[in-house]
Amino acid sequence: MAQKPSIPKGTRDFSPTEMARRNYIFDTVKAVFQTYGFQPIETPAMENLSTLMGKYGEEGDKLLFKILNSGDFISKVDEGELQKRNSISLTNKISEKGLRYDLTVPFARFVVQHRNDISFPFKRYQIQPVWRADRPQKGRYREFYQCDVDIIGSDSLLNELELVQIISDVFDILNINTTVKINNRKILAGIAETIGELDRIVDITVAIDKLDKIGLEKVNQELLDKGISEEAVSKLQPILKLSGDNSEKLDQIEKVISESEIGIKGIEEVRKLFAYLDGFELNIIVELDLTLARGLNYYTGAIFEVKANDVQIGSICGGGRYDDLTGIFGMPDVSGVGISFGADRIYDVLTQLELFPDEAITSTKVLFVNFGEKEEAFCLPILSKLRQAGVNAEIYPENAKMKKQMTWADRKQVAYVAMVGEQEMEQGKVNLKEMKSGNQELVTPEELIKILSV
Repeated sequence: MAQKPSIPKGTRDFSPTEMARRNYIFDTVKAVFQTYGFQPIETPAMENLSTLMGKYGEEGDKLLFKILNSGDFISKVDEGELQKRNSISLTNKISEKGLRYDLTVPFARFVVQHRNDISFPFKRYQIQPVWRADRPQKGRYREFYQCDVDIIGSDSLLNELELVQIISDVFDILNINTTVKINNRKILAGIAETIGELDRIVDITVAIDKLDKIGLEKVNQELLDKGISEEAVSKLQPILKLSGDNSEKLDQIEKVISESEIGIKGIEEVRKLFAYLDGFELNIIVELDLTLARGLNYYTGAIFEVKANDVQIGSICGGGRYDDLTGIFGMPDVSGVGISFGADRIYDVLTQLELFPDEAITSTKVLFVNFGEKEEAFCLPILSKLRQAGVNAEIYPENAKMKKQMTWADRKQVAYVAMVGEQEMEQGKVNLKEMKSGNQELVTPEELIKILSV
């Protein structure tokens, strides 16, 4: 019995229509990136585990896909080690590589490895898939694309401004109403210092980053479970419940963490960023969210998260400032900042809101119906000229029944069908039919090219 074909959970096949829509997203994002002077790079799908491990926190390490060493990898493991059945220890001995978890850590590795070949500040973009061993659910996949844009080698807040402008431009073109939530990890460090738990900043940020997902009560319980004192959790409550506009929130938190030097530094950075933003008309809502933490450990300054206003889904873009990510690869004190657009979630938003334009779906603009060898000989030179003019055009490969050819064109969502029979050949013209309206007109090959080149 033949095996039923399947793919791993959390992965997907994409049809031609879906790929056309995905490419619409990629092309939009890429065009905006290039407008701001960013250059493309690519990195391998797999990295050494030594590059990936320990960069995403304990939870992130658990979600890394490890790749078994080639050959007889078990033969190199001591029999006693096998009998211990310790999966973590065993994995370290039989796996040296893993699929990349994000694009930022491989980018940091790239920067260090190619430091003599690039100019700083270095502005790069990268559009590639990443993999996470997460539990698949709506809007969360095990294989998905990220569209990253980063500036490394500069600590200027003009870079953060530029990233917010990019967010605004991308979602304006895609016609998605969004809110950009902004915070600063220095403010979070100031909060942790104020409540007497500075050494537990990672535990605190990981917990409060889940506030929108699990609610205040469960966040408080997670903090207590991680050993944060009841007194510290109690001091944290007014901060988690802050209200008002951006300026009012900053004024309130400044009073609370006024004794924390790092916290005040974070407030100064946020005020300066908002001052920059006030000088521009952005097509997004910009909101200070002091509960935003971003779970990744390498963030040190401004952090961003973008939500779609009209769809219930997780963040569709996010990122932040990392001051020393290259330091773990032997190149310290190189600050960077970047954001990542989640192409798969953006796709889901555009689909749910029916925002994909028709041109994002159509791949072939005109199909020549095949009536036979004589008609083929007449149509092929015209077909060639259309392609030279940049028009996506094709001819049905065989003289099939008219109904079959028209059905094929309809399923492929071809915009126009060109028909040439004996009468059209005698006149040296083409009968052009618009599929959506059904309108037909007799045109010369030159008129045909002009109409379809629009």
